[in-house]
Amino acid sequence: MTLIAWFIFVFALVRLMVATINLIFNPRLKSVNLKKEPFVSVLIPARNEEANITNILNDIIKQQYKNLEIIVFNDDSGDNTQHIVEQFSLENEEIRLINAGKLPEKWLGKNYACHVLGQNANGNYFLFLDADVRISDTLIANAVAHLQEKKLGLLSILPVQQMKTTGEKIVVPVMNMILLTLLPLILVRVSQRPSLAAANGQFMLFDSLHYKKIRPHEKVKDNKVEDIAIARYYKKEGIRIDCLTGNDSIRCRMYKNYTEAVNGFSKNMAAFFGNSRLLAILYWLITTFGFIAILFKLSYIIFIIYLIISLFNIIFVSIISQQSIIMNLIFSIPRQWASGYINYKACRNYFLKSYKWKGRDIK
Repeated sequence: MTLIAWFIFVFALVRLMVATINLIFNPRLKSVNLKKEPFVSVLIPARNEEANITNILNDIIKQQYKNLEIIVFNDDSGDNTQHIVEQFSLENEEIRLINAGKLPEKWLGKNYACHVLGQNANGNYFLFLDADVRISDTLIANAVAHLQEKKLGLLSILPVQQMKTTGEKIVVPVMNMILLTLLPLILVRVSQRPSLAAANGQFMLFDSLHYKKIRPHEKVKDNKVEDIAIARYYKKEGIRIDCLTGNDSIRCRMYKNYTEAVNGFSKNMAAFFGNSRLLAILYWLITTFGFIAILFKLSYIIFIIYLIISLFNIIFVSIISQQSIIMNLIFSIPRQWASGYINYKACRNYFLKSYKWKGRDIK
């Protein structure tokens, strides 16, 4: 038991070291003056996005970057999404709308939407954006410049997450707490190991030459966590990728309440741990109950140090993610219980071979 307690202590220390590396290197987009503007295809899969599609289209239209086309894939929406995009296309010739046909067998909806968008795009670069993302007027230029400077095949950015309800504030930071204490993001770019890959499907900028050759969304057509799967595949193929943390230039309100957030994260929790549900559960057990082993098996001083380490993990991740330190500290305990519930939902969905998202049953 004493060895287990020491392992838990060292694991907390390693997580703090990773968070410190991410804080120091702080991988974000820099503002640059792009001399040339290669043609960019901005590609938006949209299913029942009438509440968001106007905002993201306006953001793209207002970009300082002008050499682009905008293609929206209306994924069988049951709301006013199609009509809104059609109205935009009448006033903006760079906007096109594609309406979904029947979803082919063995395809997931978003993966198929992105694949069709890629097949219809003409740009030198393909930028896939989720409809609920908001971007500044310099984001595309800065992203293209970064991709060119680093000679990347894929650039992904983690948007700053906007949270309004208590449920969101409890659950949404789970993603960054795991990622930013387990993976030094600089290694996504400098290491060739596929296991050291990260990406966020809300913002993925591809070099179109690699994309057309590999057809990544087709490769992962039935994968519920397509963004991470694509990032790992690219690294396996020797293509350079990068994943950056967001700033005020890109933000998103991913979920609207506790239930949405839990359901959303339950489909990708295991992906943070190499698709191992066992590792995900062990991580939760260690970070939730590990203090008990340290309290009873190690010295009081070590226990205090462990609490300080845990405190600074939360503080550092909050700073990197541009989230409220106070809120993340206040909700740190209910967040651990929410993580346990997410793991339970993830295992339940796996064994029942069923998952529901945006009105579709995903097997």
